[in-house]
This record gives sequence, structure tokens and C-alpha cells, in this order.
Amino acid sequence: MEFLSDLLTTMVTQLQKPTLSFLIGGMVLAALGSQFKVPDAIYKFIVMVLLLKVGLEAGISVREADLAQLLVPAIAAMVTGIAIVLIGAVTLARARGVSPVDGIATSGLFGAVSASTLAAGMAVMQDGGLPYEGFIGALYPFMDIAALVTAIVLGRLATARTATSGQGGAATMTLSFGGAGGGGHPGVVKEIITDTLRSSAVSALLLGLILGIVARPDAVVESFYDPLFSGLLSLLMLILGMEAWSRLSELRKVAHAYIAYAVAAPIVHGLIGFGLGLVAHYLTGFSAGGVVLLAVMAASSSDISGPPTIRGALPEANPSAYIGSSTGIGTPVAILSIPLFVALADAVIGF
Repeated sequence: MEFLSDLLTTMVTQLQKPTLSFLIGGMVLAALGSQFKVPDAIYKFIVMVLLLKVGLEAGISVREADLAQLLVPAIAAMVTGIAIVLIGAVTLARARGVSPVDGIATSGLFGAVSASTLAAGMAVMQDGGLPYEGFIGALYPFMDIAALVTAIVLGRLATARTATSGQGGAATMTLSFGGAGGGGHPGVVKEIITDTLRSSAVSALLLGLILGIVARPDAVVESFYDPLFSGLLSLLMLILGMEAWSRLSELRKVAHAYIAYAVAAPIVHGLIGFGLGLVAHYLTGFSAGGVVLLAVMAASSSDISGPPTIRGALPEANPSAYIGSSTGIGTPVAILSIPLFVALADAVIGF
């Protein structure tokens, strides 16, 4: 009972932090029909600044870190992203009323990473004075790309299987990493990775990461990015809260299975990330804060890089299904679950 009491107390305390409060405030405004609106250009600017900040700090930390300590968490991030998609392929994608390709596309977004959720997790940690490895931001592309590649490959296989079964034949599909040949989809994996790396979110993150490693941006991070971080993040959470509420209406067009999945997936996926983070903790001394943020990344669903990647690679998938469930329900559930992972880490490892 004492464990549960401490867990609940920690969760309530974290929910009162500005980051989560602004998210809830945005949802309330949208529910009340408020005309409050932030221009799209400002939203994109906020996301760019936050991602550059995360990337720069990750690069600075990678420059100073032992690469052996980074290797195990990076592998854990990749395994987490792939596992989430595979779980979705055998659960949501097989649920009644769910198209296989729609289910796989949805699991791909849930396996990929939300930059805003990761930033929210970092803000919660910083607000509480809880330490974590600075290279956490460098794990983003590992989980993001692994999940999207897995989802798109499985989605294309599902599409091919549906098409050939309609013709009374067996589904066959060749996936190659480059060049033409095999009569299948030439260079599909290379194309997916390239598109993902070129997306605005991952590009900003990788640019910051590279600059943090090869340059000396410590002064500009301290003088410009650090003072802006909390304020811009609060605005981002307000925007996401309003958008999440508006997306809920899109779920009326798809099967109820998406709602159940979107509510449960962030917690289940976060616990998978938490478990693999614990493995990294025992193998390399990965911090409790690092375990929390790996869980937060696993719990998140991509809201920036994932949707355009999925839309371009799987045009037959229904955006109302994968965007409505991820942004409308998955993102707020993931952000509101951050206190749970903080409390678990404190109970299991201790800060």
C-alpha cells in the first residue's frame, strides 16, 4: 500500500507541473469551443527550436560520452520501436473492423517517436531536478527509423497480400535495399530511411546533433535555447492539447478498436521501453532518468515525422485511423503517463 501511495503522490505532483497543465488547459479550451488559435508558422518555429535544442544538447553529450554507454541504449531504442510495430501487427491489425494496412500504419506511428512528448519528458525531469544522460536525444532516430521502416515494410506486404488474395493467388513480394531487380519494390528500405532522415523533425534533430558534436555551441545553447525552452514548450503543449481534442472526432469514422488501442498502447509500450531501459541500467549503469525518457519515447506516437512518412509510403492507409488515434488520444495519454514512469523509476531504481 505504501508503494501505491507513493506512486500516486508522485503522479499527482507531476501532473501539476506546467508542462502537463498546459496540455490539459489546451484540451479544456478546445472542449469549450474557444476561438484561441496559434498560427501554423509559429507552431513550426516552436518545434524547430525545441528539436534543435534537444539535438544540440545530445551532440554535446555524445562528444563527451563513452560511446560504449550509448551503444546499449541505442540498441534498446531500436528493439523497442520494432517490437511495438510487431505487437500492433498481431493485435490492432487483426482486430474486427480494422484494415490490416490501417492497423500497421497506426502501430508505425505509435512505434515512432513524438518530439514534443520527448521534450515534455525532459521538461518534467528538469522541473523535478532529476538527472538523465544528455545523449538521450540521440536515441530518437534509432527508435523512429526502426519503427517506421518495420511498419512500412509490413504495410506493403499486407497491401500486396490483399491484392493477390483478391485475384485468388498467393502473395509474393520482393523487398530490396537498393537498385532495381527482383520484380518487387526496388530500394524500398533505402527510400524509407532517406525520407525519414529528410523529414523536418529528424533533420532538425540530426543537424543539432552534428553541430553539438563537431562544433562548440555550448554558449549559444546556454544564452538562447535554454531560456526559451520552457516557455516554448508550454505553448507547444497548449497547441497539442487543442489539436488532440479536435482529432477525437475523426475516430468516429473508424473502428472502436482504435480507441481501445490508443488508450492502452502508450502505457504498454512505455512499460516495454522501461523494461529495456532497466536492462541497459544493469548492463551499463544507464540512469533512472534515462530509463524514464526511454519509456517516454516508447509511449509516444509520432506527430511530426511519422504522418508524412506513412502518408507517402502507404497512401492506401486511412489518415483518420492512424492520425486520429495517435494525435487525438495517444499523445495526451503518453504525456499524462510521464508521472507514472517517473514514479516507477524512483521506486525500482531511485534517483
